[in-house]
Amino acid sequence: MSTRKTTLFYFLLTIVASLAVGMVIASRLDMTPASSAQTIAVPAMNSAPLTGALNADTFRNIAKASSPIVVNIRTEMKAKSNELTDFFGGSQDDLFRRFFGPGGGGGGGQQDDQPQGRGRRPREQKTQAAGTGFIISKDGFILTNNHVVEEATKIEVYLYGDDETPYSAKLIGHDQLTDSALIELVDKPKGALPEAKFGDSSQIAPGDWVMAIGNPFGYSHTVTVGVVSAIGRPFAVMSGRNNEMIQTDAAINPGNSGGPLLNVRGEVIGINTAIITNARSEGNIGIGFAVPINTVRDLLPQLRAGKITRGKIGVSVLPIPREAYEDFGLKERKGALVAQVPSGGAAAKAGIEPGDVIVEFNGRPVVNSDDLVKNVVATKPGTSVPIKVLRNKQEKTLHVTVEELDLEAEQAQNRGGRGQDRDDNPSDSHEPTGFGLTLDNLTPSMARRLRVPSGQTGAVITDVDPDGPAAGALRQGDIILSVNGRAVSTAADAKRELDRVQANHLAQLRVWRNEQEVFVPVKKE
Repeated sequence: MSTRKTTLFYFLLTIVASLAVGMVIASRLDMTPASSAQTIAVPAMNSAPLTGALNADTFRNIAKASSPIVVNIRTEMKAKSNELTDFFGGSQDDLFRRFFGPGGGGGGGQQDDQPQGRGRRPREQKTQAAGTGFIISKDGFILTNNHVVEEATKIEVYLYGDDETPYSAKLIGHDQLTDSALIELVDKPKGALPEAKFGDSSQIAPGDWVMAIGNPFGYSHTVTVGVVSAIGRPFAVMSGRNNEMIQTDAAINPGNSGGPLLNVRGEVIGINTAIITNARSEGNIGIGFAVPINTVRDLLPQLRAGKITRGKIGVSVLPIPREAYEDFGLKERKGALVAQVPSGGAAAKAGIEPGDVIVEFNGRPVVNSDDLVKNVVATKPGTSVPIKVLRNKQEKTLHVTVEELDLEAEQAQNRGGRGQDRDDNPSDSHEPTGFGLTLDNLTPSMARRLRVPSGQTGAVITDVDPDGPAAGALRQGDIILSVNGRAVSTAADAKRELDRVQANHLAQLRVWRNEQEVFVPVKKE
C-alpha cells in the first residue's frame, strides 16, 4: 500500500473511531436530543348511549373496577409570597377554590421555621400540596389538573393499595386553558398498570348519575356519588378566558383535583377541577366542576409533545345585548359583538372594526361570543378564514389569517392594563339623563395623561353612577369618541347625542381606554 493510501486509510479510520467514541460519550452524558417522534395512544372513546337500570351493586362495581386507575399525587414547590386565593381576586365569599389538599396542609405551605443563625443565608422555603390523577396508559402516563403540578419541583405518585411507596413522576405537558396536565411515571411498579376507559362527555345530560374518586383532605380513594347538575357551564379559568364545564353535586373537596368523574359504566367523562365555597364552608356545598374529558382527549397528542398550539384573531368580544339586538341589524340574538381590535393584530389587518358583529366564522354561524372563541382557538395558526360581519346593518365578508395564541403574553398584557385618572378640575361638566354619566371636555393635560393620540377630541367620563345603566360598562377616564356613529368633540356634543337615544334603546359608543379604541353598547333607561 502506498504511503499516500496508507495515510488516507488511517485518516478515515480515525474519523470513524472519533465519531463512534463521540456517540458513546454523548449517550452517557445524555447530550443527544430527546426524540420528539414518540406519541401517545389516544384512549378509545365509548359513545354508546347510557342505558339500563341501576341496582344495589352498580356503584359498588364501578368503585371496585375504577379505583385502581386513580392515584394520589403529592407535590413540592417553592413557596410563594402570595396566597393561592390571589388567583380568585382575594375574596372569601363564593370563591372558585383550587383543590390543594393536605398532603402538606390543605394547600398551605409547610415552611421551614427553624431559627436562622446570624449571617447565614435563609433556607429556601417550600410548600407541599396533594391532588389526584388517573392512569391512562400502561406506559405510566397519568392525567391530572395543571394546578396540581404547576411549578412543582418534585412530583410523587402513590398507587392504589400502596399508600407508603412513592413513585417519582415528571411533567410532560400542561395547559392552563383546560387546567389539564400529563405526567409520566419515572419509576414504575413491577406489575402491569391499569388503564382508564374513556366515555363520551358530549353524551351526558343533567340528571345522569356520576361518581367521583379522589383523595379529599388526604383520605385516599374516597368514593362519592351524585348527578350531573348542568353541562356547558362557563368557568373563568383566567382573565378573559372561559372553559365550558360539567357541573355536578357529587361531593368533591380539596384534594379531589385531577381525579376522574365517571359515568355508570365506569368510564371517565370529566376531570374534577373546582368547587364553589363560601365564607361558612371550606369544602363541598354541592356545586363542583369537571373539565369534559372530550376536551382533554383531543389535546392528548399536544400534551405529549409538550406544547399546545391554538389560534387567535386579535379581538375582544361581548355578548349581543339581550333586548336591543335589532339595533345591530340582527333578526335574532346570535353573533359576537366586537369590543376591541388591537392594532397590528390579524383582525385589524383584515379590516375588522369595533362595533362589528361577527355572525359567521369560516363558514359556520356564530351562536355567541363563547362559540366564536371556541372556534378560533381550535383553528390552526396560519389558516386564512372568511369572517362575515354586520357593520351598520350591512353584511361584509373579510379574510383573516389566524395567528398563534400566546396565553402567557395575553395574561401579562391583561395584568398590565393602565388605570385611568380622573381630572381634578372639571371645566364643563354635564350629566346626560338616562345613563348615569358625568362628562367633561378633554383638556390637553388629560390627553397627555391618558395617552390620547395627538389631535383626538372627545368627552371624558369623570363619574359613573354605580346604580346607573352604564355601571360596569363604562368607567372614569373613558373618553367617548362617538355615539351611534356620530363623532363627538366636546362634553356638550356627547350629551346631545346621548340625549337623542330613546329609552330602552342602545347607545353604541366608541371610547378610548387603555391606549386603544373600544366599542361599548349601553342601554338607556
